[in-house]
Amino acid sequence: MNLDALKVVLVDDDEDDRLLFKDAIEEVDMNTNLLLFGNGQEFMDYISLSGQPLPHLVFLDLNMPVKDGIQCLTEIRSTSTLKDLSVAIYSTSSSDKDIEQTFINGANIYINKPSDFSKLKKAIKEVLKLNWQYHTSNLNRDNFLLSI
Repeated sequence: MNLDALKVVLVDDDEDDRLLFKDAIEEVDMNTNLLLFGNGQEFMDYISLSGQPLPHLVFLDLNMPVKDGIQCLTEIRSTSTLKDLSVAIYSTSSSDKDIEQTFINGANIYINKPSDFSKLKKAIKEVLKLNWQYHTSNLNRDNFLLSI
């Protein structure tokens, strides 16, 4: 594992979406290490193991079995060692209710899963290039929903 790489996690129950994301992030010209999880519980079990390096960024699907994205986000924000993680919601849902709920619960950005591979690469690149320290200090509804 490259120590200088951006540590990125994708939590998504759809295997095709995980593989597409993996292909897209590999084509984005940035130094990343990607970990994939099939649901929120798998990720929370992994991240709570002592000595695990925290990721720089977590992409979190909303609709998953076992532990969904909202439950996972709520747990992250209420855990002292995880509360400062940068969390990008990555969902097919464009419902105002879902966007509002994730904003209120402390997600950093909301991305609608692009249906097109080139748009997916563009979205991933945009999110990876964000200066998260700056972005989270200026969090508001105008910059919460990523439009690609």
